[in-house]
Amino acid sequence: MEIYEILESLKEGKISVDNAKKLLSLYSIEEVEGFAKIDINRRKRRGIPEIIFAETKELDEIKKIIKKTLEKANSVMISRIKKKDYPKIQAFAKKLKVKIKTGKKSSALLLFKKPIKFHGGKVGILTAGTSDIGVAEESRLMCEAMNCKCITSYDVGVAGIHRIFPILKEMIKEDVDCIIVAAGMEGALATLVSTMVDIPIIGIPTSVGYGYGEKGIAALASMLQSCSLGLSVVNIDNGIAAGGIAANIANRAIRKK
Repeated sequence: MEIYEILESLKEGKISVDNAKKLLSLYSIEEVEGFAKIDINRRKRRGIPEIIFAETKELDEIKKIIKKTLEKANSVMISRIKKKDYPKIQAFAKKLKVKIKTGKKSSALLLFKKPIKFHGGKVGILTAGTSDIGVAEESRLMCEAMNCKCITSYDVGVAGIHRIFPILKEMIKEDVDCIIVAAGMEGALATLVSTMVDIPIIGIPTSVGYGYGEKGIAALASMLQSCSLGLSVVNIDNGIAAGGIAANIANRAIRKK
């Protein structure tokens, strides 16, 4: 349970004061053989699950962190998994008898024990091109790990601007609480979307592009220089951060409705 759920349960008499105190304790840190300290209560405190940054870790270290985390929590995200480790981590998850959510063209995995219920807010996710899908899918997995329903539409960039209108109408009709826009090259889609809706927009510049301003530099600069208010920007290819911010906005919004 997250903090507001614990307090509501205490208010309604469903749990005792002692049980609430135990659930709210902020000092629960699980150490893994001296090389990792897992913040088990982050989910209760912030609504954000444990995330393993796999790019710089050995496979054995990743497995140990996964196992220890799932002993105490329902889910864990693994991001930026090396290509050679990706099938091995999936096989390890199956041995643990946990469920796996994957993303198209993504190097991230979401592992969970009990089914994830989408009782949070709603997040829209757009990409300018097909090359941006992997980053967007990382955001989707993060949002779903935080109980948000996601509405996605990919390859709707400014090279064919008419493609954006039907999906924006759908997102407005569905009353999404936040929209993530992943775009490379000049990153114009994020600005465009932010001019058309009264919904918070989170732009992800992706490392798609070449020549001058390659590897996402032009997209990042363009989004940061946007004159359209209501657009915030995360680092290049940082789908995890965008998903975490969007889900926090959406989940807070749903609690206020």
